[in-house]
Amino acid sequence: MPRIIDAHQDIAYNIYSFGRDYRQSAAVTRAREASTRIPELQNGQSTLGWPEYQQAQLAVIFATLFVLPRKYKTNESERVDFATLEEAHRLTRAQMDIYNRLTDESPDQFTLVKNLPSLAKVLNAWEGDPTAAHPVGLVLSMEGAEGVSGPAELEEWWEQGVRLIGPVWAGTRYCGGTYEGGRFTSEGFRLLENMANLGYTLDIAHMKEEPALQALDRYSGAIIASHANARALLKEDPTQRHLTDTVIRNLVERGGIIGVVPFNRFLLSGWKNTDPREQVTLEMVVDHIDHICQIAGDALHVGLGTDYDGGFGWPAIPLELNTIADLPKLAQPLTTHGYSPEEIEAIFSGNWQRLLEHNLPA
Repeated sequence: MPRIIDAHQDIAYNIYSFGRDYRQSAAVTRAREASTRIPELQNGQSTLGWPEYQQAQLAVIFATLFVLPRKYKTNESERVDFATLEEAHRLTRAQMDIYNRLTDESPDQFTLVKNLPSLAKVLNAWEGDPTAAHPVGLVLSMEGAEGVSGPAELEEWWEQGVRLIGPVWAGTRYCGGTYEGGRFTSEGFRLLENMANLGYTLDIAHMKEEPALQALDRYSGAIIASHANARALLKEDPTQRHLTDTVIRNLVERGGIIGVVPFNRFLLSGWKNTDPREQVTLEMVVDHIDHICQIAGDALHVGLGTDYDGGFGWPAIPLELNTIADLPKLAQPLTTHGYSPEEIEAIFSGNWQRLLEHNLPA
């Protein structure tokens, strides 16, 4: 079974907001939260935990620093919401502290991946006994750059270990996103220039088509879409946060990679937790993977970006999945669709590994 690299998990957000302990199993988290409103407020039960990472052979996670604009706060459980840039900065710092504390206190379970030697150490450990326990590597990614006050601070975040930045979630002073705004602003272009100078990978997830195409045209560094599906396969995409074929094609031309999201509502428009789970299966995940591969002409530009526990959990994931431990089941429908073992390995981890090896500092 090939190991897995997941390009998007909001780990610190969930620790900060709900007190989840991802050193424990998803079953323990579910039991602890059973008498609370957390599953209701978070739209489902937790799907993540260190034992499940081990079962899935999930070696590396792109772990986010995410802050939520207060006007999009939907319930009292949200604790990472901000109304001012100062609040955004403080909350982003708090999540950085969470990752440092997690890896300092439990180095046998989680370790920060900041450079090529630390990546090699994590991956080499997984090359050994697959039944043994291994630390999960965390590559830090900023989802929404409202916590960044200027170019000098970009240098500080780089020194602390952040390696990817998605400038936008809802919509920022940099460019439009899922809920508002449009083109890149002059401040947004300055952000891109400074990011490229430092070596950040740009994440265009949550950008609408126009700013995504602007970024693909202007950004000189590596570009990905960490968690987004193919808009062509969705009946509706009211937020326009999924990728048009034009964006996919341009991203492929830039050598980018797209992390497909195994989330029911991103596979079947309008799906709700009360709908039959049989409506959404791993075959539909393969449809999005295959759509990207058909545009690219190969399997070198697609991976997985689950976004699990990021605003949804079980039961809002495909029928065959209960937790992330079940993600390797995706190999079977990929095989049925004609994908070779080498191509499945590329989709599961190889493509993201190549990106990291090309862009992490020595």
